[in-house]
Formats: sequence, C-alpha cells, structure tokens
Amino acid sequence: MRLNKYLAHCGVAARRKADEIIEQGLVQVNGKVVTEMGYRLTPKDKVTYKGKVILPVRHVYILLNKPKDYITSVSDERNRKTVMDLIAKATNERVYPVGRLDRNTTGLLLLTNDGDLALALSHPSKEVEKVYEVELDRGLAREDFEKIRKGLELEDGPAPVDEIAYPDKGNMRIVGVALHIGRNRIVRRIFEHLGYKVERLDRTVYAGLTKKDLPRSRWRHLSSREIMMLKNHAKG
Repeated sequence: MRLNKYLAHCGVAARRKADEIIEQGLVQVNGKVVTEMGYRLTPKDKVTYKGKVILPVRHVYILLNKPKDYITSVSDERNRKTVMDLIAKATNERVYPVGRLDRNTTGLLLLTNDGDLALALSHPSKEVEKVYEVELDRGLAREDFEKIRKGLELEDGPAPVDEIAYPDKGNMRIVGVALHIGRNRIVRRIFEHLGYKVERLDRTVYAGLTKKDLPRSRWRHLSSREIMMLKNHAKG
C-alpha cells in the first residue's frame, strides 16, 4: 500500500493532504523520515506521524445539518466555532469534512475518516449532485432564470446547472438549484453574476443523502445502505 493511502486509512488526512504531510517530513517509516510521494509500505512497516504510531481505524460516516456561523474546518486559528464542535460526541475517531460549506451556508455536510471515499466524492469526474435552496434579495426574473438554466460563463469558466426551479410559484425569491460542479462559492457567484444577493443558502441534498429527520445542528451516522450507495457513487 502506498504511504499516502495508508495515512488516509488511518484517518490522518485525505490522500491529497497526506501528500503534503509526507512532503513536510512529518511521517516516519521504521524510524526514518520518508518524503517520497509514491513510497510503498510492507505489512511489517511501522508508521509514525508526528512521533506517534498510527494504525488503520474503523471508518465512520457522519451526516450533519450545518447551521450558520460555523466554519467547515477541523480547527480555526481565530477560535471561531467549527463543525467539529457540533459532532464532538459523535465519535472518538478523527474525522474531517468532505468538501466545505461557507460559514453562512447551511445544510448537509458529510464528515468521515474514509480518505478514499472523501477523495472520490470530491473529484469533479464523479459529478456528485448537490441541491440547494436559495433565497434572494428579490424575485429571480424569468430571463435570468433562463440564463442560469442554459449555463452562465463566469470568470473561471462555465457554470452549468443540472436543474433550476421555483419551488413556490408564488415566491420567486426562493429558487432550487441542482448542480454537480463544486467550485468555490459557485452557487452564490452564479446569482451575484446577475446582480442578485443571496440572503440564505441551504444544501438540501448531497450525493443522494437528504435532510429528512435531521434538524438543523443535528447529526447522525449513515446507515449501511447509505454507505454502500456513496461507495457505488464514488466508483462510478
């Protein structure tokens, strides 16, 4: 097994981040620092991270309905509240968020120590669908609705959506958007590009997982069926 994959299995970090950790010289194999990206381990090798022996952990999968004013981070140098505060009692394993939600964005967030799954779900090629409910500062005009439906061109490239709809025909300030692209602040930027201000943004669906029976600020462990669904999605 490659060293970066082993670190992911041990819950240290996702593989991409594990490469950085290895490069920084924080990992030792049998007492010697290893900085080689593709280093392969044997079953008898002893791996340490920051001086502590690390071993593969039991995989944990937690779904959180994130409230506002929480940072999607394992820690924060400014001592702001993080999503880890909300799941402190969920597990003793070290888990980390898959992707991120802005501080003021609410809704579904997956946390796990399964580095392979986290990496796969974050990769653009997997086209993981996300559905958001967006509340704007004013009603979305029909012509702007059509522009978004057909796909806008933003400063960093095309921003295609899978679907856009008015959930409540009587309130055009509320818009539902389904998309699989995951660029930074992409939903907010789509509407800001057309001159709208996003007043509320809530992720209601992530990779087939929904907020059903999961109130705001609450978390739950995924079922075996849901874990299998995510792994099948990641393979696809």
